[in-house]
Amino acid sequence: MYAWLDRADIRISEGMDRYCQPLMRYSIALIFIWFGLLKPLGMSPEEELIKRTVYWVSPQVFLPVLGWWEVGVGLCLLYRPLIRIALLLLLLQLPGTMLPLILLPEICFTHPPFGLSLEGQYIVKNIFLVSAAFMIGGKVRAQ
Repeated sequence: MYAWLDRADIRISEGMDRYCQPLMRYSIALIFIWFGLLKPLGMSPEEELIKRTVYWVSPQVFLPVLGWWEVGVGLCLLYRPLIRIALLLLLLQLPGTMLPLILLPEICFTHPPFGLSLEGQYIVKNIFLVSAAFMIGGKVRAQ
């Protein structure tokens, strides 16, 4: 009686498996390109947070470099042979994205250690983005 439901479930699952990797890769690429471009254009909502976190480097130099770095991550994710380079760039960037949680807890938390401010939530979501990117990287050889 439920054989048709089982077959439908299998087809849906196969379709999701087939299309979820590219969809996730393109989505993450879009996020990195979009958010990255905001930095050299002076339009990033996280500009002040970055300036306060990386205070030992000139913001006029650091913000554009960081922005173009993120654009590079996004572009590498768009082109399959460069996915591993994107993962390396992400791995190098990840510690820096977490720095505000340590250096600026008064900005990142409303009620430490679990009550995150909007800025803190913005930073913690990077854990998901990097995890998703590494999941994509883990499938590079399989495709």
